[in-house]
Amino acid sequence: MIARLGNFCFRRRWWVLVVWLVIAAAGLGSAGPLFASLAANRAPQGTESDVALQALADGRDHGARLVALVDGVAAGSAPTGRAVRAALDDVRAIKGVKHVHEPQAASDGRGLALTVDLDKMDYQTGDAVLDRAAERLRALTRELPGAAVSIGGQDMIDRQTDETSQGDLTTAEMFALPLTLVVLVFVFGGIAAATLPVLGAVVTILGAFAGVLAFTAFVEMDTTVISVVSLMGLGLSIDYGLLLVARYRQELAAGHAPGQAVARTWATAGRTILFSALTVIATLSGLMFFDVPRLQTLGVAGMTSTLVALLTALTLTGALLGVFSRRIKPSRRHRAGRPDRGTDRGTDSGFFAGLARFTQRRPGLVALAATAILLTVAAPLLTVRVAQPNLAGLPPDLESVRVAKELGTRYGQAVDPAVMVVSRADGRTLTAWAAKWRDDPAVSRVRPVVVEGPGLTSVVLDTRDSSQSQAAQDLVGRVRADRPPGGPSWVAGEAAVLIDLVGETAADLPKAVLVTVVAVFVLLFLMTGSLLVPLSALVLTLLSLAATFGVMTLLFQHGWLAGPLDTLTLPGLSPYVFLVVFVFAFAFSTDYEVFLLGRIKEAVDDGADNDTAVRRGLQVNGRVITCAALLMLIVFACFGTAKLSDIEQLGIGLFVAVLIDATIVRCLLVPAVMTLSGKANWWAPRPLRRFHARFGLRESQDDPRVLTRT
Repeated sequence: MIARLGNFCFRRRWWVLVVWLVIAAAGLGSAGPLFASLAANRAPQGTESDVALQALADGRDHGARLVALVDGVAAGSAPTGRAVRAALDDVRAIKGVKHVHEPQAASDGRGLALTVDLDKMDYQTGDAVLDRAAERLRALTRELPGAAVSIGGQDMIDRQTDETSQGDLTTAEMFALPLTLVVLVFVFGGIAAATLPVLGAVVTILGAFAGVLAFTAFVEMDTTVISVVSLMGLGLSIDYGLLLVARYRQELAAGHAPGQAVARTWATAGRTILFSALTVIATLSGLMFFDVPRLQTLGVAGMTSTLVALLTALTLTGALLGVFSRRIKPSRRHRAGRPDRGTDRGTDSGFFAGLARFTQRRPGLVALAATAILLTVAAPLLTVRVAQPNLAGLPPDLESVRVAKELGTRYGQAVDPAVMVVSRADGRTLTAWAAKWRDDPAVSRVRPVVVEGPGLTSVVLDTRDSSQSQAAQDLVGRVRADRPPGGPSWVAGEAAVLIDLVGETAADLPKAVLVTVVAVFVLLFLMTGSLLVPLSALVLTLLSLAATFGVMTLLFQHGWLAGPLDTLTLPGLSPYVFLVVFVFAFAFSTDYEVFLLGRIKEAVDDGADNDTAVRRGLQVNGRVITCAALLMLIVFACFGTAKLSDIEQLGIGLFVAVLIDATIVRCLLVPAVMTLSGKANWWAPRPLRRFHARFGLRESQDDPRVLTRT
């Protein structure tokens, strides 16, 4: 079936190209609406902290809030007062402005904070009103000598975060695509063959944009979705294209005509790609079992990108091979008439075969040494802290972030409060209740009660330690156990959000891990017919991931190499980032496992003994896996330069995961463990062997369906 699909796309190339051109155009047109539909999620939906934030949004009589800081002026001077009052009068006259608050002087008297509330309105209209108000307030820099005006507020933070995310994405793609093209030209020795995976990656990203946009009609998508789509689209498409083009050139070198080479490639490498995509989708499906919409949307984005990458690989690549068939030359390493160096049925010579022989001479020692290295690298994971940084995870040079920090230090406003109580009680009742918390050892200050709207009040409890500290989280527990009288209440704030997030993810984690592990185990069994190989693959993947998180703990929590890498040092790893890196790194690691096991199993099916099959599989696919890993590393490194902490951690985390997996695990640990296991690698009970013989998935060049007409 897959061979026929490849042959069909090769022969009907122009029809296939037209279809993908339409899809790409739709994806290009959906990019703008997709960006506009994304939102920053601060609390897990449905949790107490989320209900509190929603109650505030619904209960307040205003919508967005703009804050302007006027620095470099004497707060009490008459010229400053006249200019500020005139500016605020102009802002008050703007249609859509609800409230203009009295100016607040800075603690040092050298600045003013101007706060403007807007009416509740749709996003685009609100942005226009914000821009008009901000433009008028910025004019104070011309009216007051020496004045500097900075604009902030949560809505400005969200907007500038989105703009930064788009900039990060553009920069990553601008560098990743040319660099991968250069590497592919070096690998294939020609521009035509190198262009195919890159074209597939571009079309995959655009197609995935269109697919994800369709999901926004049913669920709110997080801002990180775009980066996930691009990262997965680039990584998987380039890898799949590399595998197909490399195999196609080998088939050409073996003397097959282009059409038959495509059919044989799809019957072998195409099956591996299909199996790889199914495994990646099965892994990413684990995110769907978390009752946290942000994780679910990231799972949807990842699975959509994987599915589109699979479709472009199996259809668009076949059509492009038809278009460029005369310009893609056979592999020099596999030219007919030359000694077969590690090809399908050739000898087990070559660099990677030599590496496998070295490992097989001392498999126990190599396995022990590699495991010791990974455990040592994983050791910092024992010191990891869980945190959900808000401002700390944003670029410090963003204007709105600077404003937020100054509001806390110079104006005494509650910015990212650790504990905030939202209540239906009246102001007097809430004030009386809040007074008793002044004596709590974790509380540094009880702020005045704020009447947020009719029947809605709030109070902030400032903590002595950071909002991510255990003391702040313990305070949330005490407050939730001793709520204010007079009506329903909810506890929010950064500490409460962290507690709710950890609680939501921890409750669903066992189910998600179980489903993912079982799905991957079953798929690997269907590929290999073995019980031990899938089990060892899962164990080695988990060991590799532990080492990855050890490195991430050193880089982001302890601040190692923060200067050279220009990374943000955070109070801890975010549960969101931890889970997303875990699932995506697990998927990519399993992807490489499939690439390697596909050739090893093919050699076993051809009659090779276990050790020979391991050497042959590593030699034949070692170079492809190394090239694929190098391309992945380029993509992830480009995303690792992002200014937003979540994307930066995702890019660097996946970079480390692929680097460890493609070197220590795939080249040393897997051959050593499979050598130690010997024939047991391929054992299964008789009923399961019969089941695999009937329903198993395997590569086979001898499938008669590859002998299709060209």
